[in-house]
Amino acid sequence: MDDDPASPKGVPNRGQRLFAVLFLGFALAMALAYPSQTVWVAKSKLAAQPGFWPAIAVGGMVLFTGLHLLCMRPRTFRRADWGEGAKWLTSLEFVIWFLVYVFLVPLIGYLLASVLFLPALCWRMGYRTPLMLGVAVLMAILIVVGFKSFLQVRIPGGLIYEYLPGALRSFFITYL
Repeated sequence: MDDDPASPKGVPNRGQRLFAVLFLGFALAMALAYPSQTVWVAKSKLAAQPGFWPAIAVGGMVLFTGLHLLCMRPRTFRRADWGEGAKWLTSLEFVIWFLVYVFLVPLIGYLLASVLFLPALCWRMGYRTPLMLGVAVLMAILIVVGFKSFLQVRIPGGLIYEYLPGALRSFFITYL
């Protein structure tokens, strides 16, 4: 294991420096963008200023991440750090799944997109038995009906609904 021998027993240290450096870069980028994203209103109390609490938050991110980096035991990046960073990148796969889902909902509709994607995600996660895939399809249907019918969440109908006959089209747009 390439972890720091000075870290407490059983607590891995890999990726900590990489995370701190990346987070400090993110915090500094937010600090640089701060003046163009907030306003200060004349003749207003400090705590009531729209930019006051964001300034506290961003300033705290920069200050405390910088202090964290300064207090870390100095060492160079190790292979375990980069390996940990590579593991973090694997989560981007699910961002892509979500973006494809969001892209397809207006085209094929909320119901069909959900019925296709929930079992596909179950398959991807290793739940490949017919029972689990059936439960995923049932859950997709229940979620769509629950959101659109009971909670009355307004989700636009898919373009595919345009090919349905009038009354059926209206039903699908409203409830599915």
